[in-house]
Amino acid sequence: MSTPSIVEAMASQARHSDATAPQFAIAVSATVQERRTRTLKNGDSFAVFDQRGDMGGKPGNPEGFYHRDTRMLSQLRLLLAEERPLLLSSMTQDDNAVFTADLSNPDLMVDGKIALRRESIHLNRMKFVWNGACYERLLVKNFSDCGLDLKLTYCFESDFADLFEVRGERRRARGESRAALESEHGVALRYAGLDGIERVTKLAFSPVPSTLTTTRASFDLSLKPRATRRIFVRVGFADSTQSDWTGRLFYRRMRTARHALNESSARAASVDSSNSVYNEIVRRSVSDLYMLITDTPQGPYPYAGIPWFSTPFGRDGIITALMTLWLDPTIARGVLGFLAATQATKVEPERDAEPGKILHEMRHGEMANLQEVPFGRYYGSVDATPLFLLLLGEYFRRTGDLDTVRSLWPNAKAALGWIDQYGDRDGDGLVEYHRQTREGLANQGWKDSFDAIFHRDGRLAEGPIALCEVQGYVYGAKRHAAVLAEALGYTRCAAELASQAESLREKFESQFWCEELATYALALDGNKQPCRVVSSNAGQVLFTGIASPERAAQLAHTLLSPATFAGWGIRTVGSAESRYNPMSYHNGSIWPHDNALIAMGFSRYGMQSSAVRVFAALFDAASYMDLRRLPELFCGFSRRQHNGPTQYPVACSPQAWASAAPLCLLQASLGLELLDRTGEVKFYRPVLPEFLDHVRLRNLRLRTGSVDVLLQRQDANVGVTVTRRDGDVVVVTRY
Repeated sequence: MSTPSIVEAMASQARHSDATAPQFAIAVSATVQERRTRTLKNGDSFAVFDQRGDMGGKPGNPEGFYHRDTRMLSQLRLLLAEERPLLLSSMTQDDNAVFTADLSNPDLMVDGKIALRRESIHLNRMKFVWNGACYERLLVKNFSDCGLDLKLTYCFESDFADLFEVRGERRRARGESRAALESEHGVALRYAGLDGIERVTKLAFSPVPSTLTTTRASFDLSLKPRATRRIFVRVGFADSTQSDWTGRLFYRRMRTARHALNESSARAASVDSSNSVYNEIVRRSVSDLYMLITDTPQGPYPYAGIPWFSTPFGRDGIITALMTLWLDPTIARGVLGFLAATQATKVEPERDAEPGKILHEMRHGEMANLQEVPFGRYYGSVDATPLFLLLLGEYFRRTGDLDTVRSLWPNAKAALGWIDQYGDRDGDGLVEYHRQTREGLANQGWKDSFDAIFHRDGRLAEGPIALCEVQGYVYGAKRHAAVLAEALGYTRCAAELASQAESLREKFESQFWCEELATYALALDGNKQPCRVVSSNAGQVLFTGIASPERAAQLAHTLLSPATFAGWGIRTVGSAESRYNPMSYHNGSIWPHDNALIAMGFSRYGMQSSAVRVFAALFDAASYMDLRRLPELFCGFSRRQHNGPTQYPVACSPQAWASAAPLCLLQASLGLELLDRTGEVKFYRPVLPEFLDHVRLRNLRLRTGSVDVLLQRQDANVGVTVTRRDGDVVVVTRY
């Protein structure tokens, strides 16, 4: 039998797959890893550079400068004598405030002979993003022993592509672009969108370029030996090109940007340890987290990730806030406030919106404004609403902030109403999802790929679909809501909610447990048939405590078996499953946030050794990653000796919940909990992995004061020592 050609194989795959499979998928023509891009973000703006500091964006290539889901500048390339400089090195500084790149000249030829040998000229680029603009300072130094006449050129343009165009979506029509010189040192690029909005990008150069057109700015420099020159560039859209744009403004704004970033991250507790690599991972995690946070009128909100998801996502923001509650509870308060302000109030099928439902995603680009994509303000997630209640309850448990609870109680009641009325359409006590229009997401849990929910034989599940982890979220939501109702004096409501939670727990155990697989079913389909698939979703049910202790122990054994545990973490589905593919988005890959939530579940059931095993695996993976940064996900290939993990081609990096994962994994291993109402810092059966001899936690802050704590591994135990105490804070350790 002959081997089928790749075209025949593709046709066969198409016949056996869902016709709507690629909807809103991210097109892949070149991987992010090939270019090793660098990112900066501030507010609603972010920049993606290559390692030289250039932007070469086109469809499928995310490089560029973006604002509110539009690529405002797609090309910005630096040339020396019309040649690309040689890359020496580049880095994003530890606090994510500034990107720097060191470059040099290649061998420059004239009439076939070397006119200037390589590495005679040093170019240092320094960039930052602040308040709707991207700033650059270029320092040029002549290290040759003779004077030189040089020509430096910036080439620039903008495609004003909607982010979904960059991701690969095709459009029937676009608006009109034009460009014009505004002054001797400034250019304006304009785009009249089909949504009636004019988008404008303005470039300003200092000093005045020798030649300026609508696509190039050239500088003719004469440099004596050892002499230096500086060129400054501003790309912005928050205000007009400034006639007084100079280096003085560059340095002043860079200081302001760095101060603002450091001031926000100063709210957080800090971590350092005996392991220098882990310290680098934590520093990068905290820096990424606070770079991704955007201030909204309701407070700080962590945008989901760069480049594809730099916008509010309900699920992502809530889970990030849950994982960082011990570190900085103001994040949770901001997330709760923003999601309450954007909670749905009416039925809108085109948005998958229903009264009380919590936001899935918000977009501001041209395609969203024209409803070419449904995500302007979209509510197609089944889990964001119970997770909102879960976060409110955990926030109250952490802070005791009854005033915030009281102000958000109407939103909590609306969310509970959605769970009971719209979430449970058939009245069987389980929460299911089913999109209201074909334009909506087919799957509406965190695994929202078209093929993520399936039966053991590979058949895709048909809705309405009840996901296992969502039942756990609802259980946790109702238990927390009962506590909140009691605290507000609604005793009868509290008792009813507690009773509903217990009924759900019993129903969940009877309908989802698969004894032959020692796991909970991935989901129940529209016919209430279980999807008997070993998945990480089942691990997330442990996070809320819905599982019985006996089954939790069996599930932990299943998840840490070779079929599911790849050595770098727990796969999204086991390797024996019909749709397993370690290179897929949701069917065999490894997601750091998923693993962190599972580790928290292990810790909840007293299985710290299992939590530590996951912690160690993710630590090892991060140690191989560029910038020590855990990405959104990576491939689920089994660990091989002397090899690092395999990257996923279009993973967001940084991604908020991946940034929070190392902090959450530490919390899980230490059994750490901060309780404002009692003024206690608790450690429950703390364990440290072998790569950590000690950990210092500084500025663990409660309303009554703060403490610094040293945890040291002592054979099989961990000793806990208070090294600083300010105010009335009690440290409690249970072994």
